[in-house]
Amino acid sequence: MNIEFFGTALESPAKMLLLLVAANGVPVLGKKIFGATFDRPLDGGLTLRDGHPLFGPSKTVRGVLLSLAATALAALPLGFDWSDGALIALLAMLGDLASSFVKRRLGRPPSSMALGLDQIPESLLPALAFKTRLGLTAWDIAGVVFAFILLELLLSRVLFGLRLRDRPY
Repeated sequence: MNIEFFGTALESPAKMLLLLVAANGVPVLGKKIFGATFDRPLDGGLTLRDGHPLFGPSKTVRGVLLSLAATALAALPLGFDWSDGALIALLAMLGDLASSFVKRRLGRPPSSMALGLDQIPESLLPALAFKTRLGLTAWDIAGVVFAFILLELLLSRVLFGLRLRDRPY
């Protein structure tokens, strides 16, 4: 039986979604595992003329490196090359950094939640980049982004309940 997800076999969107969850979840777990070890802000603590940091202290070199490594490894059993996993993680992290940059410009504190702004760039960029390779339609991409928003909100609460996240969304 071939299950359809917005016009495509479930396999491609589901794989993309799993890799997005890995890319975005591993930095949270890394923070709990490593604590302050390797906790270097990606922006080096740079404060812009508006008085706010470029990205903020929650965007760390450790988080990006863990995301790249974990997603590259997670890609292998899903039939992707490790470099595809690393690229998905890189694009997800770039989307996350763009969100953080905008939130800092709006005066929002680090780790605050902005529904949509926190999820759309980090799920949309990788999905668009892999559209052709995975044969994703516009509906598939919309479905992946929507599912990612729901999963992130749900997993955030679960990870908070397990004390792996400092606060829920």
